[in-house]
This record gives sequence, C-alpha cells and structure tokens, in this order.
Amino acid sequence: MKIAAIDIGSNAARMQISRVLENDGKISFKKVEYVRFALRLGHDVFNDGEISPESEVRIFKLLNAYKLLMDLHEVKDYLICATSAMREAGNANAIVTRIQNILDMKIHIIDGSKEAELINDVVVQALDDSNYLHIDVGGGSTELNIYSGRKKVASRSFKIGSVRLLEHKEREGDWEKMKKWIEMHIDPEKSEITAVGTGGNINKLFNLSVNHEKDTSISIKELTRLKDYVAGFTYEERINKLRLNADRADVIVPAAEIYLNAMKWAGAKYILVPDLGLKDGIIKMVYEKIQNRKKGA
Repeated sequence: MKIAAIDIGSNAARMQISRVLENDGKISFKKVEYVRFALRLGHDVFNDGEISPESEVRIFKLLNAYKLLMDLHEVKDYLICATSAMREAGNANAIVTRIQNILDMKIHIIDGSKEAELINDVVVQALDDSNYLHIDVGGGSTELNIYSGRKKVASRSFKIGSVRLLEHKEREGDWEKMKKWIEMHIDPEKSEITAVGTGGNINKLFNLSVNHEKDTSISIKELTRLKDYVAGFTYEERINKLRLNADRADVIVPAAEIYLNAMKWAGAKYILVPDLGLKDGIIKMVYEKIQNRKKGA
C-alpha cells in the first residue's frame, strides 16, 4: 500500500509518496517518490497579505501534477497540509474552495500547534531520555518544543522564518519573545540540553559539514562556521559552486541564524539532525486515518 503527504510551505511545496511496510508486527514507511517545487508563497503573503493570481495558477498546476503522479503510483490515500503563508493569506479560503471544486483536492490549513504536533510525532522517535530543544524552521514560522524523558513539556510557535527574515517582514520584538520564552523554560546551568533541528535548511547545512557521513549531529561552533562559509559566497556562487537550489541559496543564511540564536539562548552545544519533517508526520497521520477507518468498518 502506498500513501502520500503534501506539505505546502511558505517557501516550497513538497510531496512524498511512501510505501507502508510491515515486519514482525512493526510498521515503517519507505519513501518511493519525493518532489519539491519552490512556490514562494511567503513572498506574496508577507509583502501583500494575499496570494497573487500568478501564484494561485502555479498552485493549481502543481497540485494537478501531484494528483497525476499519485494516480500513477496508485496511492490509496493522501493529505494536503498548508502552513504559515496560507494561514496568513487573506484569500486562502477562497483559493482552497476553488481548488476543491476544480481538482477535488482538499487543502487543510493547519495552525502552528498542529504543525508542531505532526512533526513531533516522528521526531520523538529519534530521541532518548535526555533533554532536547526541537527547532523546526520554516519559511514563515519557527516551532520550538522542549522534551524531557521523551515527553514534550513546552511548545510555542513564533512568526520568525527564513523567507520572512529574507523579506525583512519579522515584527519588532519577535526575536526578544523567542529569547525570553527559551530562557523561561530552559536553564543550561541546571541541566544540559541538546538541540534537534528539522527543516530543509538545517539538512542542507548538515550535508555541507565535514563529518556528516560519520555523525548525526554538529556543534554550534561548526554550524556557525558553516553559516559564515555560505554567507561568504554570492547568491550566484551558492547556486553554481555550492550547488544549492535557487530557492535555498537565499534563505539558508537567515535560517541558520534562527537555529544558532535558539541554540545560544538555550545553551545547547550540539544540534541533532534526524532528517525528518512535516511530510513524515503527515504520512503517519494518513496511515492512522486508514487504520481508524478499518476499525470503524
């Protein structure tokens, strides 16, 4: 059985198709298809408050392409979740309605807490009983979650994201709010804490690190070095020399600043990079929805 997740973010829209595997009573998901396209909805919304007609056309075309690909894979079920940019777009509900009427595809606009919950459901599986600060940086928002003994003890969403910073659309005081929240919940003198990073930018920075094939984490010192290294290249050089995607090349440095600030305020010396994200949480939710339907049948 194959299932799919579509994540419409502020920077890009991703679709992952996974096969459900069962081995000795344990369920796992094997990725069989992954497609990412830079919609850059945050550029419209954070500047103008709405998704432009041109971007709406691209959403239609992309979802239609995703629908055809899911048909080819004979996907049993799927779910579409949209995050920060569509949460804030004044015309989001009208677009969702038009897409459902024309393509018969329903977009679920989820709030920051639901976004964090879906990511947490898969990230927690990569943790042990130590203390962790989970930092998920998107284009329009950053979700922070604190874990102790594999249990979430605090959670908060902040309107600070890579695209929002790139467009200089963060609000005055947002950084200070994040700093105060972290310092209120974490005392590095009482207990050691490790950061956990999710999001495309931390994955790319991790892959640029010297020990990425040996370790699953990088130090704050190495992450600082990587940020400065990438920042030393022009936008064109990042694309041609570092081989970054065009929509990654401009947001990767602002994203790195978010991870580094959160780590510094929490006193975290290392950041674990498990290569998990919202799409993986959506996949898990789709599978659970199918199982619940079977139980109700």
